[in-house]
Amino acid sequence: MTNTSIYKNKAFNVWVPIIVLAIAGVFPSQDAMALQTPVVLGSAAKFAVLAATTVTSTGATTVNGNLGVSPGATVTGSPTVNGTMHLGDPIAAQAQSDLTTAYNDLAGRPGGAATSGNLGGLTLTPGLYTSTSSLEISSGDLTLDALGDPNAVFIFQIPTTFITTVGRSVILSGGATPCHVFWQVGSSATLGTSSIIKGNILAYTSVTLNTGATLEGRALARNGAVALDDNSIATIPSGPTVPPSFGPISLAPEGLVTLIITNTPCLTLTLQISANLTSWTTLTTLTPGASPYVFTDTTASGETRRFYRALYDL
Repeated sequence: MTNTSIYKNKAFNVWVPIIVLAIAGVFPSQDAMALQTPVVLGSAAKFAVLAATTVTSTGATTVNGNLGVSPGATVTGSPTVNGTMHLGDPIAAQAQSDLTTAYNDLAGRPGGAATSGNLGGLTLTPGLYTSTSSLEISSGDLTLDALGDPNAVFIFQIPTTFITTVGRSVILSGGATPCHVFWQVGSSATLGTSSIIKGNILAYTSVTLNTGATLEGRALARNGAVALDDNSIATIPSGPTVPPSFGPISLAPEGLVTLIITNTPCLTLTLQISANLTSWTTLTTLTPGASPYVFTDTTASGETRRFYRALYDL
């Protein structure tokens, strides 16, 4: 992205002396159905569109994010890509590898609520939803209600096809964010003409967006193509991007460090640590749905001092 280096240069360093005691926060328990952690997309998170064989584009398609193809290396048509194209290069290859890992994580999660057929007209709360056949959104829109938690996760396990019909929408409410919605599709996904869909589509074979369809999220195809036709796809949230910064930091007696991070929701953050402000290592990569975001470092026990910095990973 054009401004990536700017935001990386604005990362903030924070030194935490491991001598201060603080009261650890107590978080309310959640329903077991809602206790889904976000799927780690790895380097695939940098792509709005990722295909295995090719990307085809007709009409005035705009991709706000990176576009990649691997092991193929071709794009047919002329989409507007507000990001970087990686065609058959090592970056796209690594993204495909990370996509496979994320896909297997999604497909392998146990439990969840059984669902089938048409999701149109339903309102669903956070959690894991499992189907034994195809799913579609037709004869009505689907509402995903986060119940006030912008970090709530929605996962749909679909063993075959995922289809939306003409003009259908996924509506987010209660603070739900598209970066925490995941569609694991066992074959191919097809978004109907002028439909408006939210979330990350991870398809085993291919993803097709029919004329005028909009996707706020990602179209990621493991083994086939991504077909575009006068579409808009965005991984970058609309509005100004806020450079990451740290608020109050507390240390619990057992060595847990709690960080308050101000950020732009749904941008991927890489959190790094250092003992000397010279050598940095990555502690974790996360995609907060909320700002400020509360993160607890469980690895700081025994350290005499530790610096933190946060970078947008675009």
